Amino acid sequence: MPTGSKTPETGVTGTAHSLVEDGYALVVGCILLVLGLVLLHAAGLVTGGIAGVALLLSYLVPLPVGVLFTVINIPFFLFAHRVMGARFAVKTVLVNVGIAAISAVAKLSLTIATVHPMFAALVGGTVIGMGILSLARHDAGVGGTGVVTLWLQRRRGWNAGRTQIAIDVLILAAAIPVVSIDRLGWSALSAAAISLILIAWHRPDRYIAR
Repeated sequence: MPTGSKTPETGVTGTAHSLVEDGYALVVGCILLVLGLVLLHAAGLVTGGIAGVALLLSYLVPLPVGVLFTVINIPFFLFAHRVMGARFAVKTVLVNVGIAAISAVAKLSLTIATVHPMFAALVGGTVIGMGILSLARHDAGVGGTGVVTLWLQRRRGWNAGRTQIAIDVLILAAAIPVVSIDRLGWSALSAAAISLILIAWHRPDRYIAR
């Protein structure tokens, strides 16, 4: 049964998630992330965060985006363990394994012939944002810059969405030599869609369960 837990951000005691609830949320989060990445990749876009770095490399390396996503994240697992704790780090590793596995299945099972970059940016970014939110609500992350933003929110009170925007600007700047100017604009829209989800709904004062 779930037990009570007190969050450091609010000091309010809430009902902790059960193991089944955590597991289900991690699966849903992985599915949403992969779906968003597939849409963005089909449109030739990049985005912010570690997902953007993986997408950027996917145009240069013939590997599924989800696999690259996990490989890039390996150094961040140690950081997650150190600053966020073993529970968070273990969940993050499981998430990355799930993303790699679902991405490999998607590559064999799903083909998108054409998608407008505006649709891919808005829907893909929103879906990825909801996936990240699903994970964050259950004390997990996707690794990479997500670990940094969640840590800064817990320790400094910085809004995860706004911090992510600052990091995304740097990642999108790195994509300039790889993607066209119009694709870069749509990519910026996708990054904004992700961050807006976190700004709107990833707020400790509105959600106290763990």
